[in-house]
Amino acid sequence: MPEQKRAVILASGGLDSTTVLAMAQAQGYACYTLSFDYGQRTRSELLAAERVSVALGDVEHKVVKLNLDSIGGSALTDTGIAVPEEETEGIPVTYVPARNTVFLSIALGWAEVLGAQDIFTGVNAVDYSGYPDCRPEYIAAFENMANLATRAGVEGRKLTIHSPLMAMGKDDIVRAGITLGIDYALTVSCYQATSDGLACGKCESCRLRAQGFVDAGVADPTRYV
Repeated sequence: MPEQKRAVILASGGLDSTTVLAMAQAQGYACYTLSFDYGQRTRSELLAAERVSVALGDVEHKVVKLNLDSIGGSALTDTGIAVPEEETEGIPVTYVPARNTVFLSIALGWAEVLGAQDIFTGVNAVDYSGYPDCRPEYIAAFENMANLATRAGVEGRKLTIHSPLMAMGKDDIVRAGITLGIDYALTVSCYQATSDGLACGKCESCRLRAQGFVDAGVADPTRYV
């Protein structure tokens, strides 16, 4: 029997990354989940990522500590910047500078160590907040860079960055996850969730998530303050 293919899954503990983890497992990958303690405002998302990884049966869950709060520049890493609760124009203050580039780079390193040629991320270009590092052009550019900058790529073991949610609406994501048996009550998506994982119900992430359940015709299991 051939060895099961390995994949690194970026796991934030939220709805999207959890759905991606279930999708990768359904495709037969042995999943290694990767989360980041990067100085984010919402610490409960790290607990959610661990819960989800255990519940869905990953091979290993790793948390890498970073200090993106040391450079700030985002409402998610600087408590002096308020999380907006109304729609805003342009790229919102919840954008974390270079976050996906940093996360994917570390995922790329771990993939090489594991001998994995596949990395999965939950970035989405439909129901998202206008973040520049959630676009298909960005993912394609990073994948190209990954195959230029790594031993695996140079030796012909092509690395692929999978973003299966890229063109899906939040309602489609919810439906896909329910079909895959996900318990979304385990997840936390709120930008300013409490330490117990209770969602504010007001930030953009909460609004997008809630509307997704409404549009999917699925009961919202989110725990709100």
